Amino acid sequence: MSETTDRLLTLEPLITVVRDALSGAGWKLSGLEKTTSHEFVGRWEGGGSRRAYLFFHCDRVADFVRIDSFLEESPRGLRGDLALVFAAPELADLTPMPQFLAALSRMTVDCMPEGYKIILSVKLRLEGPREDPRDAETEVRLRLPIPAGAIDAGGYAVSSLVSLAVAGFERMTGHETFAMLGDPRG
Repeated sequence: MSETTDRLLTLEPLITVVRDALSGAGWKLSGLEKTTSHEFVGRWEGGGSRRAYLFFHCDRVADFVRIDSFLEESPRGLRGDLALVFAAPELADLTPMPQFLAALSRMTVDCMPEGYKIILSVKLRLEGPREDPRDAETEVRLRLPIPAGAIDAGGYAVSSLVSLAVAGFERMTGHETFAMLGDPRG
């Protein structure tokens, strides 16, 4: 049996399935970070977890666009997500935030498969407290949590979900809303 059809019980096979599905869709691994945590206090005392952060880029999309994946193995089981992450124009150049979020929501509904939860977040970053707030860098993250049912169903189900998500993410990069954002690098 292959990792695509086997049950996913530990972090490594999950990493392999996600990585292979993204690579198969033409996305190249830009980075991989694995961490292990053993020392917890309070609510999680005595537990441990292993995490992986994967970063991908693709020559078919702008270089300010990437796909990130967070995967975790803990005493509560496996979990993970995929996210389309891209830079947007500086805050001064964005439409007002309610309209911006509404446009991102429409783009998500237009491009992503129905029935999956997509979490939208916008991060603003200033290099320091004296920087003009209008110059704040903007990063958009559209995150799809991998349903526990897909992980429980095994590698094939996760691989299929990743393929659907990547196709939706790529549709987003061709959507009129994405095009209206323009290149944040100027």
